[in-house]
Amino acid sequence: MSHKLVKAALLSIGASSLIACTPSVVDSEATTAHGAPGQAPTWAYSAKTGIGTSYEQYVESKYTDNAATGTVSRIWFSVAEGVLTETMVGLIHQAQLKDSQFVITGNGFTDIESQDTTSKIGYLHTDSKGRPLSLAYRIVNRDREGRYSIEKHLVTDPDRNTLLQRVIFTAHEPGIRAHLVTNPHIANTGGNDEAWVADGIAYAREGNQTMAIAGPAAAEVSVGFVGTSDLITDLADGTQNWRYTSTGESSGNVSITQSLATNPGQPQRWNFAYGFGSNPKHAADNAQASLAAGFDRVLAHYNGEGEHIGWEDYMASLAPLEQLAQMATDGGKLAYTSAMVLKAQEDKTHAGALIASLSNPWGDVVSAAAASTGYKAVWPRDFYQVAMAFLALGDTQTPKVAFEYLTKVQAGAGTPGFTGTPGWFLQKTHVDGTLEWYSVQLDQTAMPIMLGYKLWQQGVLSDSEARNWYQTMLKPAAQFLSHGGEFSLGWNQTSITPPFTQQERWEEQEGYSPSTTAAIITGLVAAAEFAQQFGSSDDAELYLTKADEYREQLQARTFTTEGTLPGDGDYYLRISRNDNPNDQGQLIERNGQGALNESDIVDPGFLELVRYGVHRADFAPVRESLNEVDNLELPEYLQVKYEFPTPDATYVGWRRYGGDGYGERTSNGAGYGHGGEMHSDQRGRVWPFLTGERAHYELAHSTQTGNTNMSALQNQYVASMEYFANEGLMLPEQVWDGVGSNATYGYELGEGTNSATPLAWTHAEYIKLLRSLSDAKVWDYYPPVGERYQSP
Repeated sequence: MSHKLVKAALLSIGASSLIACTPSVVDSEATTAHGAPGQAPTWAYSAKTGIGTSYEQYVESKYTDNAATGTVSRIWFSVAEGVLTETMVGLIHQAQLKDSQFVITGNGFTDIESQDTTSKIGYLHTDSKGRPLSLAYRIVNRDREGRYSIEKHLVTDPDRNTLLQRVIFTAHEPGIRAHLVTNPHIANTGGNDEAWVADGIAYAREGNQTMAIAGPAAAEVSVGFVGTSDLITDLADGTQNWRYTSTGESSGNVSITQSLATNPGQPQRWNFAYGFGSNPKHAADNAQASLAAGFDRVLAHYNGEGEHIGWEDYMASLAPLEQLAQMATDGGKLAYTSAMVLKAQEDKTHAGALIASLSNPWGDVVSAAAASTGYKAVWPRDFYQVAMAFLALGDTQTPKVAFEYLTKVQAGAGTPGFTGTPGWFLQKTHVDGTLEWYSVQLDQTAMPIMLGYKLWQQGVLSDSEARNWYQTMLKPAAQFLSHGGEFSLGWNQTSITPPFTQQERWEEQEGYSPSTTAAIITGLVAAAEFAQQFGSSDDAELYLTKADEYREQLQARTFTTEGTLPGDGDYYLRISRNDNPNDQGQLIERNGQGALNESDIVDPGFLELVRYGVHRADFAPVRESLNEVDNLELPEYLQVKYEFPTPDATYVGWRRYGGDGYGERTSNGAGYGHGGEMHSDQRGRVWPFLTGERAHYELAHSTQTGNTNMSALQNQYVASMEYFANEGLMLPEQVWDGVGSNATYGYELGEGTNSATPLAWTHAEYIKLLRSLSDAKVWDYYPPVGERYQSP
């Protein structure tokens, strides 16, 4: 894609500065690499075009080697810019390598695969309509000058922690050598690794975690430190001079090179196995066992072909999937992919732990010196969206296991360092429940109740199960939504009085939020249904009284009648920090932006009031607020809606809110937080799942007015979401909206940015939209809420 050209130039400049620091004299006979610890490590480009892992089955709500799928393989990989990127082993956030790609040398040239080739990605296993049936990939990278081509097939071994990469390399002229260069980031960091070569196998290790790379016997293997003794630095003079077998007693940012000669005009097939284990022998045994099994056999198992259980079996279990695909405009390709992408982003040690994205936002400018999860973590809000999408797909097992997992991330006596009022759900945690972020977001406390209600109503939870979960998990949450309370956890020592939330769904502001209040009201009404059914009438009365109170006060707290935006001044604010939406109060400085006037900032989150049933779609304040959200004449800084014209259609998308600073800089296009600092010219871009949210509102409104045109909804909103998917059918968090400089990445209009792809929430919203259109009613609608609050 176009951003590669710009990145190549920038990276070349960086490489030159590093080469200048290389010792002028190096002992070519040495076996130990020089230059420790090497270049400061970062993560990889975050706009993934593919992710993969094996499908595993549950046994009694757990992943176990006793399942019919056999030994549980706990390895996940990602693809970006045509190459293998972050690969996780063990827990889903534990990265073990940054990237692995070819450097190609020939007569007068040195190419880096991710920068100097054109790349195409597709799926190795599809149905007769071209819809993917497994997360196994075919990547074809071609030299722009026609001197070579590289075809790669990627898959994980369902029986062990190994990733297999089959390479078909074709040189079209003499003298070409192919060097597979791998940058390990063992134990989820990039600066503490050691590397060595033994019996033709390359190893990298930190502590008790090891990676072993086994490849063709003819490969010449060397190790070094990135930026000082790696292959790229060695080639500064145009020749390869160094071959080191160890990084010695020093640790750092290491690099592994496997060099191979080529035969012009003859496609050569090489298999590489990346094995992982608790020690070098274990890692090497995994790699060699996968190679011995053979790529085709491993692929067949991964796919679920014949007697094997794999992705085909999961897809076949999703009864509504074919019907949902009929609501798509791409023949169902994105729907099939989304089903697998959502399932792939679940941890396999802590079953039911659904993460936000298998990526680190703007990873190429994020330090990997210390361990981090990025988006490979649990947020109950994203979690809810994904669980509801599984339910829409007809998968009842995964959302039930996920719901049961939520006890791990609820604040209470078992939360380390916690004292005070329990019941709310933690902002962000690792999949094992390790605390990471501590703020209270009341929508994240309401949504587990909402999910439990849906599971109960659909018979996924029996009455006895629902009674138990109400008493042990949902009642404490409903009590917190009703009364709030004081607590202490880490830095956060505060008192919460609902519906005032410490943070809203964008995790940035305190106050009264329409979208958060919509979830709170819905959660309380759902909790009342549990309470009434299970003999707690006093609880039910309390929850309904509070829900009524919050709804009655919502307009006075969040709807301005003296707004500063063009028009009549009547609209929902994104958030109000007090109970006066007309005082033009200042918001908290966030993402490099100053203290914005709350009256300038609108957010389509008020549409959640309609989605859940708190207000009718024709409720006047809702209709009035659309005028500001959709105003294309607002200043670029405050504009929310954007159009994406193409020769065939005009697609639509929305930013989170005006004044959003969570994105690239407008002055030079650099990534968010580049250089470790916030910048005033950072700009959040269009989020595709907001297109799905708008589609749900339009479905509700058209159904209410009796003017439903499914074809129009498909062609406008479904097609827009499909337009935002990349070639690998991954849906992003944000897409480029064309505002400001594009110098750093060179995105195309509507292309996913380097924030996070695939975003589970976006894939979930797409699936839920297809289900809503198929059913001709909103999937996330809660009948008890609508029946209580909506007049005929």
